[in-house]
Amino acid sequence: MEHLLIGKDGLTIRGFAALIKMSRNSVTNYARHGEVPSHLAAIAALLGEMAERKIDFRAVLAKIEIEPKKPRGAGPGKFGPDKLGQKNLFPSPSAQ
Repeated sequence: MEHLLIGKDGLTIRGFAALIKMSRNSVTNYARHGEVPSHLAAIAALLGEMAERKIDFRAVLAKIEIEPKKPRGAGPGKFGPDKLGQKNLFPSPSAQ
């Protein structure tokens, strides 16, 4: 999917995600659902208008200190619920 163009300047989804410091997977997940959040649509529309007017939007965005979006979810290496306060239903024989 990364070859899909989203801008008039030949901007790919991967390039768009990099510009706004988002995960490419997050951006492509919106395409799968057929909906784009309004803030991303507004950014894409403004980038398209800037490209049409021959304004280098990459240089403009490079001047802005954009904090990378923090991933949500369990995080790397942590699956399932928090184990604090949970009892071990199957203790190892050495623990008995």
